[in-house]
Amino acid sequence: MISVQNLTKYYGTSLAVDNISFDIAKGTVVGFLGPNGAGKSTTVRIITCYLAPTSGTVQVDENDIMTESLEVRKKIGYLPESAPLYYDMNVVDHIKFIQSMRQESAVSNGHRIKEVIDICWLGDVVHKNVGELSKGFRQRLGLAQAMVHDPEILILDEPTVGLDPNQIIEIRNLITELGKEKTIILCSHILPEVEATCGRVLIIDEGKIVADGTPTELQSSFEGKGRIIIQAKNNLDQFIEKSTQIAGIERIVKTRTITENLKEIDFETVKGIDPREDIFRLCIENQTVLLEMKREETSLEDIFRQLTGKEQLQ
Repeated sequence: MISVQNLTKYYGTSLAVDNISFDIAKGTVVGFLGPNGAGKSTTVRIITCYLAPTSGTVQVDENDIMTESLEVRKKIGYLPESAPLYYDMNVVDHIKFIQSMRQESAVSNGHRIKEVIDICWLGDVVHKNVGELSKGFRQRLGLAQAMVHDPEILILDEPTVGLDPNQIIEIRNLITELGKEKTIILCSHILPEVEATCGRVLIIDEGKIVADGTPTELQSSFEGKGRIIIQAKNNLDQFIEKSTQIAGIERIVKTRTITENLKEIDFETVKGIDPREDIFRLCIENQTVLLEMKREETSLEDIFRQLTGKEQLQ
């Protein structure tokens, strides 16, 4: 569906995108992550035909962005971080205007306007001027105008900005549902949002793709020593002494006394070995009561920091 090959972009002498290549298949929801200045926005703007590359090729459903840009634009719905809206128009007229700009017939596609109004929860504000809307409603209107021509591809830059927690969950569910039929590129700095909605993650840093895979694949590739944390009571001194002999447990990081007979024990484990079953068996043998056991896995945020050296996404 989307093929990016040897894409390079210079702004003057400044290199923004450095010879990157990737393909995105139809029906894939891809999280596109990168710190500020990494080349993420530049790449997206090239795919959407807002910018021309310095070199390399981009094809969208076999249409080249340079020679067939109008065909490419027909296939894409784009929601930038700051949605371009006309504040003196009311909501329904705004959607109709965008539909007409897309050369869609308002008569034959009137049902689509109602559809996107329902999908984006705009029914209560359809007759309000855009300038009267809250930030959350403006964001929803931006999503509606990106979807009004029913594109095959959606590129969404921070689609949940300004939404309340319930609306964020609804947008996540909508993205998941749309991803069954459409190709979606989701640019977001909210890492749990990416983990919840995306089947694949691309991380770009300093103009280069530094990671590409499913969240699970990336976690498996980048995790180092693991952590297992338990809460247990009874015969804890003997249990702690014996637990260090379990295969896969490298050391006890710390213990925390919760009550006189109840402790939380934090184990560091060897990569690739899961000692939880042996911990459980030792508890039974030692007559130690296991109240809780959890394994802390490498998060997408941990991976991002390892790859970019940044504390958070921008």
